[in-house]
Amino acid sequence: MIFVNFKTYKEGSGEKALSLVKAIEEISSQNNVKVIPCVQAIDLKTISTSSKLEVWIQNIDPVEYGAHTGSILPEEVLEAGAEGTLLNHSEHKVQNFEDLKMMVARANELGLKTLIFASNLDELSKVCDLAPTFASYEPGELIGSTTTSVATAQPDIIAKAVEITRAKGIPLIVGAGIHSSEDVRKSRELGAVGVAVATDIVKAQDPKKELLDLIEGFK
Repeated sequence: MIFVNFKTYKEGSGEKALSLVKAIEEISSQNNVKVIPCVQAIDLKTISTSSKLEVWIQNIDPVEYGAHTGSILPEEVLEAGAEGTLLNHSEHKVQNFEDLKMMVARANELGLKTLIFASNLDELSKVCDLAPTFASYEPGELIGSTTTSVATAQPDIIAKAVEITRAKGIPLIVGAGIHSSEDVRKSRELGAVGVAVATDIVKAQDPKKELLDLIEGFK
């Protein structure tokens, strides 16, 4: 399983985002590896209605119908075709744990899947208590790296992260600097069920080539 975070790069929005999703869909189908595009709110409906892939949004807000100008309402996310949401990414941290708890509760209420990110083991343990669909260990200092991945720099911490998530029955996703089939293979050997990537795919000169390389790590 590969989560592809489209972030807010120029290459990851609008028509380019849709083109990339089409390429991801083709490769995912041909190789029998689940790939989930995680897209910006503005692109969600266009992409979800144009692809057979399971599409997620990058975030929701802990709100219900009412006076919440500018918030991302979970009901509207569901209506636009999202099947899940990322939460607490290091680039969009939730400052109040009660808000994060509410986000998960709102997602559960509507049947949205959740992937909660944690930047250290203590945080990972806390977010697992919220019983998300998936939890991710993703140290912020390695995000965006094209040379050093969490799989090569912190295999011992990944192993500890697997212990934490398994004890609480939550599948682990590994992220930060993942950019090769070996990174994927090592993460899976340590016990992760999949990886989260962004830069390696969204900013690549040849996204198809990069995705095919990552998929080799599942074989």
